[in-house]
Amino acid sequence: MTQRQHRHYTCSFCGKDQDEVERLIAGPRSVYICNECIRACSAVLADEASALALPAHTHLLTADDPDKDAAGKPIRCSFCDKRRNQAEAMFAGPENAVYICDQCIDLCEGILAEEQSAHIHVNTGPGPRVSTATAKQAAKQATTTVPARRQHLLDLDDWTPDEIRALLEHATYMLRVLAEPGMKLDTLRGQVLVNLFYENSTRTRVSFELAARKLGADVTNVTASASSVTKGESLIDTARTLQALGASIFVVRHSSSGAPDLIARTIHGHVLNAGDGWHAHPSQALLDLFTLETRLGPISGKRIVILGDILHSRVTRSNIWSLTAMGAEVVLCGPPTLLPPAAATLYAQTPVPGSGATRHVSVEPQIERALEGADAVMVLRLQKERQQAGLLPSLREYTAAYGLTLARLALANPEAPVLHPGPMNEGIEIDPAVVQHERAVIVEQVTNGVAIRMAALDLLAGTGTGRGA
Repeated sequence: MTQRQHRHYTCSFCGKDQDEVERLIAGPRSVYICNECIRACSAVLADEASALALPAHTHLLTADDPDKDAAGKPIRCSFCDKRRNQAEAMFAGPENAVYICDQCIDLCEGILAEEQSAHIHVNTGPGPRVSTATAKQAAKQATTTVPARRQHLLDLDDWTPDEIRALLEHATYMLRVLAEPGMKLDTLRGQVLVNLFYENSTRTRVSFELAARKLGADVTNVTASASSVTKGESLIDTARTLQALGASIFVVRHSSSGAPDLIARTIHGHVLNAGDGWHAHPSQALLDLFTLETRLGPISGKRIVILGDILHSRVTRSNIWSLTAMGAEVVLCGPPTLLPPAAATLYAQTPVPGSGATRHVSVEPQIERALEGADAVMVLRLQKERQQAGLLPSLREYTAAYGLTLARLALANPEAPVLHPGPMNEGIEIDPAVVQHERAVIVEQVTNGVAIRMAALDLLAGTGTGRGA
């Protein structure tokens, strides 16, 4: 028999072989960085050395360097997938084929400083140990900024910016997990998640189901029409029965505001609000925020327009809490009959938890003025019963006055993304041409929804580290 050949690893930044360095740390898709490059980059970040001290084929990106790679795609860290404008500093490897951000350099420094045998893979051949811990360390690092583990996700009005940022960072890792079809985590192994949906849903229910299964949980779906609710069983009795059958995580969607909160005060497990009445839809707001930051970078100071039926939108309420907590200015636009009275004043009276900052919310019923210079546009679904309730003269008039068209989108900033929580009424609140436009990120929202819900489930009910199976 011939002797088995072992794979040889090289640093993606300086090109040194594994036998020439003490340690290689691995990122996704066969990207590696050695201990020497890590320390050289770290010294530059700490102003302890000039950028001239970097390896010959590695350089620190400056303001004069392009924001896109040779293929025209935005430059991203090869380890954590952050865009260049989401990081304070970014280093480029040979021929700009690989990149690493300042935060990943810090994480790699931590890996070098501490022996973490549970996360280290040792080569069977000669040479140094190759750590595969970078992404998982990033996920773990993100959770350490959360002051205390929360039990439930009911709304975002009391979430601090640090808590929101930690969840978004965790979702970045989860998005990479989703990109690897064969990768599955075990952070919810042995737990039973129940999708308790008293309202119809496709995106939200399937998204939570996929997220839970990717984390190793057992999942069951319960609808009102197929449960004992039809026999008169109360919401509390249903929750207690499901808990007695082994459920520990409840994802609740209900037409009555406060239903998830009622269950949270009844059971001993975890409750995630998947939409309740006109009140809240926190996971939708988080995936919207996550999608915005993948396109715009940090949203502090950005002007975000929410367009449509503001009055009846639980999505809007949760979005206002999360967007303003992260420093964005929110502009509400819609017919006066679909705008909540004194909305700007009410939100301004509730400071951001943790920082005490004032929330910036304004109301602009004139669509052209609202869209002028907007950094992003969120379009809301118009429910046709609003016309039947006498709040609109006709759907045709609503479309003429408030439908988002390409001409109106041109008033916003050139790179402003367009979001929609779905399902859409194309031709009513949004023109089909806008849906097909490159600035529409509606499909990205759906994918990001799974990552956000994985992150939320893991941080609330799992290990919070993204540990692999």
